[in-house]
Amino acid sequence: MLLITHRLVVRFRDCDAFGHVNNAVYLTYLEQARFTLWQQQFRSASGEDQRPGLIMARVEIDYRAQARYGDELDVRLALDAIGRSSFTYSYDVIDAAAGGLVARAKTVQVHFDYAHNRSVTIDDDLRARLSTPVTR
Repeated sequence: MLLITHRLVVRFRDCDAFGHVNNAVYLTYLEQARFTLWQQQFRSASGEDQRPGLIMARVEIDYRAQARYGDELDVRLALDAIGRSSFTYSYDVIDAAAGGLVARAKTVQVHFDYAHNRSVTIDDDLRARLSTPVTR
């Protein structure tokens, strides 16, 4: 289920000596899409951030094409699965002009209690929020 498409422009600082986006920068692109999504899913009517404790458990990225300075990229974030205490997002990073796939990724996030340093169950309210697509 597609939850959000986040558009970004490749900055000069994102590129390495070979002139393309450095592989590690894609983690930041995924993070930007997640945080944009969460800002909308977990904002109260009064504007208060109600984001639950979350921790990253796993990331995998397959690189398919190069992106370069000035390219516009669309990061399409979809919810793949929700388990007992974790959930999985999938991402397609698309060249907005050409429409080609630049990278494909997955992340696993865990609902986490930082005070007790342990995972916690995803309740029905959180499950519903995580499943809610947003518009930008």
